[in-house]
Amino acid sequence: MSDIVWQTSHSIETRVNVEFAWRYWTDVRNWDDPPARFEFRGVFVTGARGFTHFSGQASIEWFVREVQAGTAATIEIPADGAVTSFEWKFEPVGEGRTLLTQRVVLCGQEAEKYLGYARTLEENLPLGMKKMASAMERALTESYSERK
Repeated sequence: MSDIVWQTSHSIETRVNVEFAWRYWTDVRNWDDPPARFEFRGVFVTGARGFTHFSGQASIEWFVREVQAGTAATIEIPADGAVTSFEWKFEPVGEGRTLLTQRVVLCGQEAEKYLGYARTLEENLPLGMKKMASAMERALTESYSERK
């Protein structure tokens, strides 16, 4: 699957260090995107798999395709004749701040069948990234409060 049919990306800065951002994001229990529910089996490493559940629909299986611990990971959702890849990067941009970047790529011979889905992803990506960045900041604040 090499021919890219569609792609988009979005970046947002969050006020947590890169180590905290990575730990938070790789704990799938922190993924909050209703009505979807996420399930993950095992450790967040290359080859691990997870599922996205929607009420009344078949679960969507996904795979952790590549991990560069602490800095990047790619999750892939295979479909009939296509693959959607979610490439996440975590870059330190100053003391206690991280730039989160997500690039979403749709490729494959039958990828055009999934362009409607891809365009919905593109519309929702900025808000989803903002929610994740804000959730990280809240979790960090809560962890400081618990230590006091």
